[in-house]
Amino acid sequence: MTQQTVKPTSVLGHPLELPCGVVLKNRLIKSAMSDSLGDGEGNPTEAQTRLYERWAEGGAALSLIGEVQGDSRFPEKPGNLVVTADANLQALQTLAKRGSAKGAQIWPQLGHAGALAHLPISWPKGPSALNVEGLQCEGMSLDDIHELPGVYARTAKLAKDAGFGGVQIHAGHGFLFSQFLSPLFNHRTDAYGGSVEGRFRIIREVIGAVRQAVGESYPIGIKINSTDKLAGGFTEDEALEVVHILNQTSIDLIDISGGTYFPGAAASSDSTSSSGPYFIDFAKRAKEATSIPIMTTGGFETRDQAATAIDTGCTDAVSLARAMVLNPRLADTWLSESGGDPEFPKFDAPPRGGVTAWYSMRLTALGEDNENQFDLEPAEALEIYDARDAERSIRWRKKFSK
Repeated sequence: MTQQTVKPTSVLGHPLELPCGVVLKNRLIKSAMSDSLGDGEGNPTEAQTRLYERWAEGGAALSLIGEVQGDSRFPEKPGNLVVTADANLQALQTLAKRGSAKGAQIWPQLGHAGALAHLPISWPKGPSALNVEGLQCEGMSLDDIHELPGVYARTAKLAKDAGFGGVQIHAGHGFLFSQFLSPLFNHRTDAYGGSVEGRFRIIREVIGAVRQAVGESYPIGIKINSTDKLAGGFTEDEALEVVHILNQTSIDLIDISGGTYFPGAAASSDSTSSSGPYFIDFAKRAKEATSIPIMTTGGFETRDQAATAIDTGCTDAVSLARAMVLNPRLADTWLSESGGDPEFPKFDAPPRGGVTAWYSMRLTALGEDNENQFDLEPAEALEIYDARDAERSIRWRKKFSK
């Protein structure tokens, strides 16, 4: 079927049933982003709760909360949530309830930054010790690795108890499980290194522990890289092998993305423009390798792109980040007959990290219901974002120590 004959409202509005039995009401997902709206002590803020409420009110079938930590020692940023036994359960319950408006799902993305843990508030550890320009970390011991399934299982059970509809395990973008999968960063010679199966082993163990903790009818998703876009790193063929392995697990939704935040790497998230969906060709290969539903993240800017990707069998759902930052009601817009695509800003020579910071600060404006007054340039946004991180790092150290 050609793009011209696709009826977007029908394609995008069709429900998606997951293997566990949970049904997503449409095919439009708010992608996991590091919204950096926690209070610096691991708790949700009113702005963060309002942000996810707005996406739910705007028609998204599922919103993913990026970078939720089950271990305060290895955060991605000091604005991350920390879901542990001493977390503010009432605040988490409020976030889960308001983020579930209009039949939406809201899931925390369970993460561990590994070698990319935020240095001012952590001692980074990865599968192997690294000492390269801009990045140093210790290697994990077997005891460190063996702790992970229990950590993820406890975090997932707490998320379920707080009222979140499911969880996503983060194994992409250069964070810990992505590091395990990449031969560039995993040099282990024990059972957790070597072949793709060996590098995947800890992820398999985590999936099993999480499933045991939450039960058969609770959704568990996973985000994986199609490639980390680094010479000598994780390749598409290896990623396809991972998809085959995932097909033997109890995962309910596979999120296809790519790239890494390692220093010096080209990050898709800091690009100033898009040439269309980034990973759709790999997603189509992945769909042929598994019966588990596939969703694809990255580069979707128009309704036609999203509808065509689903209609042609390349993916089962489309995951949107920046587009839903520009229009938090984008799902309802695309499911209406009139439609309408967001207008993406164009920046002239922004500083490195500035575009990502601009979108991050717009998230704050959305959570405060004042996006109409948002008028920052990328350099200004980066300065404010970094200052906020510094202040929250102080609070994080006081709360969790180093």
